[in-house]
Amino acid sequence: MIMEESAGKNISRRGFLKTAAAIGTALTVAPALGKIRVVDNAVNGTSVGGGKAGGGLPHRVLGTGKAAFEVSALGFGVMGMTYNRSQHPDRKQCIRLLHEAVDRGVTLFDTAIIYGPLNNEELAGEALGELRGKVNVTTKFGHEVVNGKATGRQDSRPATIRKYCEDSLRRLRTDVIPMFYQHRFDRNTPVEDVAGTIQDLMKEGKVLHWGMCEVSADTIRRAHAICPLTAIQSEYHLMHRAVEDNGVLDVCRELGIGFVPYSPLNRGFLGGDLNEYTRFAPDNDNRNTLPRFTPEAMRANYRIVNVLQRFGRERGMTSAQLALGWLLHKAPWIVPIPGTTKLSHLEENLRSLDFVLTADEWNELETEVSEIPVTGDRYNAEQQRQVQ
Repeated sequence: MIMEESAGKNISRRGFLKTAAAIGTALTVAPALGKIRVVDNAVNGTSVGGGKAGGGLPHRVLGTGKAAFEVSALGFGVMGMTYNRSQHPDRKQCIRLLHEAVDRGVTLFDTAIIYGPLNNEELAGEALGELRGKVNVTTKFGHEVVNGKATGRQDSRPATIRKYCEDSLRRLRTDVIPMFYQHRFDRNTPVEDVAGTIQDLMKEGKVLHWGMCEVSADTIRRAHAICPLTAIQSEYHLMHRAVEDNGVLDVCRELGIGFVPYSPLNRGFLGGDLNEYTRFAPDNDNRNTLPRFTPEAMRANYRIVNVLQRFGRERGMTSAQLALGWLLHKAPWIVPIPGTTKLSHLEENLRSLDFVLTADEWNELETEVSEIPVTGDRYNAEQQRQVQ
């Protein structure tokens, strides 16, 4: 009762325990000058994430006008639970973790037809389909999948988009897709035809919002002119900042389009758990094929992780929390979607919203990291060709 009165709110037993844990963590890890600020964040929910909303997590808005889409300030990338990330827990454990994310206030979950292929959408549907209206599961079309297998080609013809939409609705166990992304640009289909097809699907009530992945600023303008975009999804983190220079972030800012960085921790590397001795599963991990994840490249690039770890120790933050916080600081319309298969990493990621650094501190971190050259390309030649 004393806690309820002093806080000016009703706190459930679970909420009390979570708040107490957050305060305990703050007092344990935060530097002396920052303890009051972090404890206040833990109790009141103020953070770099934006306005506080249901579930205890701040919310942000992707897109503007009729394209506006309110979601939790951090989303959850489902991909690694079945695809491209070596070993993973069994289905029941994955579903349990997805439910834990919902309990903690995550409302944005990201999957795609190509993940698996197909089984990642099926997992998301089984875990989250019954929570329609409470959470949003976004998915992607574009990579051709025939008889459950990827062909390596792109197909965004109108008839194909319609077929993939119907198939995704069934796998996701829903009657509407909250946001449907074009996963990769199809050079054989005019972007105007893609946008027009999505517009028709919206009128039919099968899609609410749409987005595009890894496309140029010019393509974004052309697509947006036909059917307003809600979000662009591209790789963006401290080790890959191309969207700052190629006009993509600028056009998003100009047109009021949200931005969703995928792989915000550089496929786990910025969290500090991967190094030159890490071995990836040969049959289910694309990091085996990426130049940036050779032992030599990881050894050289670990200097960046060292900077994050040292910088974080001085502020009671992990390297992963710093990497996510840096993205959140960049703009209020940016919503990263880190993925994980571990509850400890989920909690670590979400607590990045509890910390507030000054602009000078973020600039200091950015400067230190930018002075270290990144070794290795992010994609091999074949995968890079799919990026516009």
